[in-house]
Amino acid sequence: MVEATKSVVRTEYWSRLEDGKLLCELCPRACKLSEGQRGLCFVRARENDEVVLATYARSSGFAVDPIEKKPLNHFLPGTPVFSFGTAGCNLTCKFCQNWDISKSRSVDTLAESAGPVQIADAAERLGCRSVAFTYNDPVIFLEYARDVAAACKERGLRTVAVTAGYINPKPRADFFSFIDAANIDLKAMDDDFYRRIAGGRLEPVLDTLRYLRSETDVWFEVTNLVIPGHNDTDDDIRKLSDWVVGELGPDVPLHFSAFHPSYRMLDVPPTSRASLRRARSIAKAAGIRHVYTGNVHDREGDTTYCADCGTSLIRRDWYEILEWNLKEGACPACGARCAG
Repeated sequence: MVEATKSVVRTEYWSRLEDGKLLCELCPRACKLSEGQRGLCFVRARENDEVVLATYARSSGFAVDPIEKKPLNHFLPGTPVFSFGTAGCNLTCKFCQNWDISKSRSVDTLAESAGPVQIADAAERLGCRSVAFTYNDPVIFLEYARDVAAACKERGLRTVAVTAGYINPKPRADFFSFIDAANIDLKAMDDDFYRRIAGGRLEPVLDTLRYLRSETDVWFEVTNLVIPGHNDTDDDIRKLSDWVVGELGPDVPLHFSAFHPSYRMLDVPPTSRASLRRARSIAKAAGIRHVYTGNVHDREGDTTYCADCGTSLIRRDWYEILEWNLKEGACPACGARCAG
């Protein structure tokens, strides 16, 4: 584990090109770096002829959240999670809801010194059951997240990743080896959308989701931000839902979240509750057993129901649990186990 006061640490996912540039191999973006240059993500840079993580043990902020805010509705429901992030991102989403952090190119954003042990101690002191890497994508600060996870494990704390899943296979195996639960942002089932709107590609994200299902024990849920006029048609929702059922299985929870005008998409209207409810209905008809709505007030869309008999198992209002009917992880009416 690296000392908490050290903000620049070596990384391992890079190689040297014939022209003298260094190729960052963390994610599909494959930044080629000259001396002193940072990658698009901002936090990985070439210094002293190697690729380093330049923001180790530096955080853009902390909060204690309900786990449902990540959103994760089937992992330690009703418990507090200690959330933190750094700065930068390896995608360039025009609709980014955390753009002041993820699009930051200033170290001034990283106002807090936060070593792995400090974070684990704070989470334990505040009564949290888990620690979440969130606000910006944690794959870009893999080395920092890995050390935080090790400190958390010593205290019996779980680790959560909120990520777009845009990462190459080798570092992906490393990253998810220390993650207990994840929420993966699947922005659309359309490569053109990823290229135009998010500055990336679809297939690496799908590969990450397939990897989580087939190669790991990580509990994961999927979120789709529904953006009016961009990924919200019935065909868009049906295509995404069918892929989730076919490739990941019907028990992977799917969250449809409301878009709010932000960053470079201020001219797009917010997503209506009716649109999210329609998406939820399409996904359920496609066979997904647990479908939720987010960023709007919708008690039905917040509640966990038994997939077999429809009994309300965990009734929520926003992130507050109003009623808990699970009995040792099973439905009290029919005895069916609840996923997660």
